[in-house]
Amino acid sequence: MADPTKINRRSANITEGIERAPNRSMYYALGYKAEDFRKPMIGVANGHSTITPCNSGLQRLADAAVEGLTAAGANPQVFGTPTISDGMAMGTEGMKYSLVSREVIADCVETCVGGQWMDGVLVIGGCDKNMPGGMMGIVRANVPAIYVYGGTILPGHYKGQELNIVSVFEAVGQFSAGKMSEEDFCEIEKRSIPGSGSCGGMYTANTMSSAFEALGMSLPYSSTEANVHEEKVQSTRRAAAVLVEAVKKDLKPRDIVTRESIENAVAVIMAIGGSTNAVLHFLAIAHAAGVPWTIDDFERVRQKVPVLCDLKPSGRHLAVHLHQAGGIPQVMKMLLKAGLLHGHCVTITGKTVAETLADVPETPRADQDVIRPIDRPMYAQGHLAILKGNLSPEGCVAKITGLKNPVITGPARVFDDEQSALAAIMAGKIKAGDVMVLRYLGPKGAPGMPEMLAPTGALIGQGLGESVGLITDGRFSGGTWGMVVGHVAPEAYAGGTIALVREGDAITIDAHRLMLQLEVDEAELARRRASWKPPAPRYTRGVLAKFAMNASSASTGAVLDRFE
Repeated sequence: MADPTKINRRSANITEGIERAPNRSMYYALGYKAEDFRKPMIGVANGHSTITPCNSGLQRLADAAVEGLTAAGANPQVFGTPTISDGMAMGTEGMKYSLVSREVIADCVETCVGGQWMDGVLVIGGCDKNMPGGMMGIVRANVPAIYVYGGTILPGHYKGQELNIVSVFEAVGQFSAGKMSEEDFCEIEKRSIPGSGSCGGMYTANTMSSAFEALGMSLPYSSTEANVHEEKVQSTRRAAAVLVEAVKKDLKPRDIVTRESIENAVAVIMAIGGSTNAVLHFLAIAHAAGVPWTIDDFERVRQKVPVLCDLKPSGRHLAVHLHQAGGIPQVMKMLLKAGLLHGHCVTITGKTVAETLADVPETPRADQDVIRPIDRPMYAQGHLAILKGNLSPEGCVAKITGLKNPVITGPARVFDDEQSALAAIMAGKIKAGDVMVLRYLGPKGAPGMPEMLAPTGALIGQGLGESVGLITDGRFSGGTWGMVVGHVAPEAYAGGTIALVREGDAITIDAHRLMLQLEVDEAELARRRASWKPPAPRYTRGVLAKFAMNASSASTGAVLDRFE
């Protein structure tokens, strides 16, 4: 038997001497026996919640994790983490709490693991911020850990078409433009979300789960499983057993999450056409892990990795289709063969990436059209471009796939909040050629950097997705596509150039030249800057005020502990 003092931090402390008797008494009250104190104590961070379909199916996974840990000879200790439903909060004041919840979740994991001196932790999550929040807590705590994704949702159906959450937002625009009947609109609203699981396209939740598999912190194939399928339960039990072995081997997250493994994760994000939010979240994860990684690294990876998967929002298929086509291991094997992955990186199973992928075919199956051969990609380069210019000297993120021409110069239509921008779209006041500017929506300004799915969905629904530009210091949903640029930094509240834009100013978005430029001369900008004053903070107490006070720039992940 392995030395418990090497594999069991908590139980070693408990059994050190008579002074630990009160600690043991607390565990006896929970039904522990004397022999249990020689087993590793493993936390199960359970994100179950009835507030959202993304998390409503997690309890059975937490139960499976407990069963798996117990069978592997560990003591499971379950604790909760919160979630905010982005889909339900979208377009409301509640959306400001979404990114904040990432930090709260990270704090929950770190606090419980550290406070209860756990030997390992299995984190289960579903909705968008569950993934980065959980991983940030994992790398902060740095005890053996594994991430279990709650699973994707199955598609809805109506009139022979597959539906998902973005179908509803786009239907709003179609209905308001008179392009859809009220009956069809109501049926799409009812049928788009057929049960539990996270939003079905390659939106933020599925992007982050796929990236965690590529990172080596989740089991192979687990990131694209459907929540309602039994294989998700079985995968969770296997994850529990793998974690116990990692505890015995003392294989810690920071042994796995390195600069090269993050590069693997980002390469997969590019290959699958993942969410813009991945940029923000991997900057934050790298910061938590102490790994040097900057916004410019995303552009470096983008330029060498093709988009291989035809997935929504800019493509045709959903995550369940990717799973059926071979999943993330198939995508990774193709990238590995092309020299675009670091095969020596270790994973939570103890195997390297190359060893894990040894039996995966080098080319995708011919009977599917979700994953393209690497010599016939969707796009020759990745889709998440980092633009810079006088409007965003620290960088911003543009999703450039699915566009016929990712270049526009047009007059600025300026809005200091999301609601007035959406109202202008719905009222038909935004025309082809306009460049909408949505500002004071950054980490500090909103605060909380809300997502702009309602305005972008309305633009798509009205047929303006490729002819109207939209820039913001806020974020976009993973379901967004179009001529959109987010994470503009510095943000307006911090005095960034986006605060100086006036109605009618010419703005250029040019993804070919990686440029976001306000066509106003420097002398005029200097005059505007001299007269600019920051607005009063929107919140002065509570969690939103704390976030606004401490959040770093979006260009460094909007983290709260960047003190240097």
